[in-house]
Amino acid sequence: MSAVALVVDDSMLIRYTVCRFLEERGFAVESATNGAEALQILERVHPALIVTDMQMPKMTGSELISALKGKLETAKIPIIIVAGRASGFDETEKRANFAIYKDIDIEGQLEKALDVVFSKATPKV
Repeated sequence: MSAVALVVDDSMLIRYTVCRFLEERGFAVESATNGAEALQILERVHPALIVTDMQMPKMTGSELISALKGKLETAKIPIIIVAGRASGFDETEKRANFAIYKDIDIEGQLEKALDVVFSKATPKV
């Protein structure tokens, strides 16, 4: 059985791009359009990885991360943030394992993020 990844983003294009990338690397992928939807999926699925946007309707990425970190069963799931450069999230959000930007080569950044998250390697700056 393959590892499950949960992709949470209100942009259909970003969701599709990230889901396809992860599926090509052997993940079974679930997706949600906001944090509230993601929490419903987490009632039936325990992902090995969560990729989330920060700015979404209903429940933001930051609120989702708070909910995840507040529960024993989801607190240790690696989190990759995908956000626009102008959002300023990288200055304030320290609870994620890796952060990438939507506006530049998402797939190249995801490759690096997966290497760091799953190999425990030191990120290259």
